[in-house]
Amino acid sequence: MSTNKVAIVTAAGRGMGAAIAKELAGHGYDLALMSPSGKSEELAVTLGGIGLTGSVTEPADLENLVEQTMARYGRIDGVVNHTGHPPKGSLLEIPDEDWHAGLDLVMLNVVRMARLVTPIMQKQGGGAIVNISTFAVFEPDPAFPVSVAMRAALASYVKLYSDEYAADNIRMNNLLPGFINSLPEKEEWRARIPMERYGTVEEIATTTRFLLSSDSGYITGQNITIDGGFTLV
Repeated sequence: MSTNKVAIVTAAGRGMGAAIAKELAGHGYDLALMSPSGKSEELAVTLGGIGLTGSVTEPADLENLVEQTMARYGRIDGVVNHTGHPPKGSLLEIPDEDWHAGLDLVMLNVVRMARLVTPIMQKQGGGAIVNISTFAVFEPDPAFPVSVAMRAALASYVKLYSDEYAADNIRMNNLLPGFINSLPEKEEWRARIPMERYGTVEEIATTTRFLLSSDSGYITGQNITIDGGFTLV
C-alpha cells in the first residue's frame, strides 16, 4: 500500500487534466491517469504513475481504472472527474443521441465513479472528489446547450452526494472554470472578463489540489466558480 496520497485523474492527457496531474505529482501524490487519446499513458511515465487509455463514458474503463489503482496503491484519497466537451448545436435541432452522449460524458461519469470509489473511501476513513464543470452552470449560454444542461444536473447531484457521505468524511465539490488558456483565446470573450485575461491551467490545477487537500476539509457540496469575475452570480 502506498504511504502517499493517491489520486485518480480522468481526461489527464492534456490541458487542465494534465496540469492537475502535474500539480498533484509535484505535491507528493501517487497518480492513476486515464484519457481516450493515450496521452495519459505518456504523462504517467513522466510522473511515475499509472496511465491507461479509456473513456469515462465506458463503465468497464472506469472499473479497470479503479481496480488497477487499488492493485498498485491500495487506496484512493482523491478523484478528479474531468472530461471533454459534449456535442453542441441549435437547441431544438440537437438529436436525442447527442443529449444521451452528454449525459454519459459529464453526469453519469461522476455517478459511476462515485459508486466505485465511495466504498473504498468509507473503509479507509475519507476522501475527496472534485468534478471539473463549467462557469455556465448557473448562467446558461446557448453556445453550450448540452454541457450546461447536464452540468446543472451535476450541480444538484454534488449536493445530494455530499450530504449523504459527509459523515463518512467524504467530500465532493464541483469546480466551475471560466475561459482557460487550454483553448484558443477569442477577443470577444476576453473582453467580457473583468480580469481582462483568460485563466491558466495552472490556476485550475492549484485550486483543484486545494479542494482535494485537508486545507479544504470543511468545504463540501459546493459549486466553486473560477472565472476571473466573468459570471454575475
